[in-house]
Amino acid sequence: MTQKWDPQDYERNGAFVHGLADGLVKSLAADFVEIILDLGCGNGQLTQKMVATGANIIGIDASPEMVEAACARGVKAQVATADHIPFPDRHFDAVFSNAVLHWINDQDAMLAEVKRVLRKGGRFVAEMGGLGNVAAIRVALAAVLARHGCSDLDTHEGYFPTPEGYSMKLSSHGFKVEEMELYPRPTVLPESGMEGWLQTFRRGVLDALPEEIRQTVIDETVALLEPVLCDENGEWTADYVRLRFIARA
Repeated sequence: MTQKWDPQDYERNGAFVHGLADGLVKSLAADFVEIILDLGCGNGQLTQKMVATGANIIGIDASPEMVEAACARGVKAQVATADHIPFPDRHFDAVFSNAVLHWINDQDAMLAEVKRVLRKGGRFVAEMGGLGNVAAIRVALAAVLARHGCSDLDTHEGYFPTPEGYSMKLSSHGFKVEEMELYPRPTVLPESGMEGWLQTFRRGVLDALPEEIRQTVIDETVALLEPVLCDENGEWTADYVRLRFIARA
């Protein structure tokens, strides 16, 4: 199932994605003389923050709607997929990516493209979902879909590797891994809670459901998760686990 994105939903329910990226941006340590690719720039919120520091960044994203939103912020961005990066060989000093790589189906094609567009010694700085990421949410949604005879719709679980597994994959494409860390990052959700998260980050699955059961699937998934991810004050915390790395071409 292909994930779909809505810029307004993302800004309302997913602002934490760029709001929690300061550590990753610090790891990038962008120099104003460098040319940097933001791989999966989304609606440009994080890209815009980095540009404001003087970084020279170009963004790409597979979603035309998100690219349109990024351009409206003044971000240089264009529609493109990670497995067909529309730039010449050795064009970038760094490739940066936040919360995107786990959505990419063909990891090998993506890594080959990143390696191709990076200058020799250039760095690939990224954070993605790692082993155990949103495990409770995934299990609950899968159970509800199965109950309604729609388990075939949840075909995109996301790619959440181990540090060892992803280090090997990077190395197989000629990268030298400098840092690789898997860490839990329980993430407090905005006021829209788990329903808002599902509507934003599982929109592809929900839109594919028959309209008459869509809200029921959301409600039943939320009810399953409430005992483990919602506190006594009604505040939701998603069970995120992140994998952050720096690798050299």
